[in-house]
Amino acid sequence: MVAHQARWLQFFQRPSLSRQLMLVGLVITGLCGAIALFAPLLVQWGLLASPQEFLTNPLHQPPGPGHWFGTSRQGYDVLARTLFGTRAAFQVVILATSLSLCIGVPLGLISGYWGGKVDRALVFLMDTVYTLPGLLLSVTLAFVVGRGVFNAAIALSISYVPQYFRVVRNHTTSVKTEPFIEAARAMGASPAHILRKYLFLNVIQSVPVLFTLNAADAILILGGLGFLGLGLPPEIPEWGYDLRLALDALPTGVWWTALFPGLAMTTLVTGLSLLGEGLSEIFNPPTQRGI
Repeated sequence: MVAHQARWLQFFQRPSLSRQLMLVGLVITGLCGAIALFAPLLVQWGLLASPQEFLTNPLHQPPGPGHWFGTSRQGYDVLARTLFGTRAAFQVVILATSLSLCIGVPLGLISGYWGGKVDRALVFLMDTVYTLPGLLLSVTLAFVVGRGVFNAAIALSISYVPQYFRVVRNHTTSVKTEPFIEAARAMGASPAHILRKYLFLNVIQSVPVLFTLNAADAILILGGLGFLGLGLPPEIPEWGYDLRLALDALPTGVWWTALFPGLAMTTLVTGLSLLGEGLSEIFNPPTQRGI
């Protein structure tokens, strides 16, 4: 614990580009999180149209005072759909990465600690899943489980389980031979107690890095599912689905229905990626720094 605190202190005291980029990523992610949290209040206060509301104004209305991001071919307010798309992205991605974490970390601990046939079977299973492209696996699972927030999270989470498994297993196999683990066994500590109290806290350090980077990747895959019509139902604002609707309007010069959802997706992915890279330098500091 003291070593981790020292790493955080050294990182933020050092005037490096990585620290600055991490702070930028933290601000971007925090602002997007605030938008996701407070978007419904904007509707209640009358500052924003409901994302499902069909407007009485002309369709394909360009950005202006009445509708800052314009309106879509379907009569939706693009600003409302874009802001509420942030809410949907956070809901699905946090749920998906949390599910994969809760599955991959325990399996990695068990596989690395027990070894033998259990380890070989789990490694074979996870390597098989890991070789499948994430988008292809998510599309296949989306066909099976259907559309919806929880179903989309399940479709996304499976492809990330092997990453948590591999990282935690590798750390566990190296830590389980340490003297303090041997001392715990000699004192009669049960395997469950050793896994929970000694191994877990020592191998969990890389998980926050994976969590943020997987979240950034999951947003892109969720956008791909939405673009294919396999993500969330149409009544739930989602950036990928809105980009799909905007595709037909682009040849007619209606650029705003694609621009703003695309910028929102790019912004959040960039913020999470910068945050993940900063966390990676804290928990896994390089021996030689080029910045």
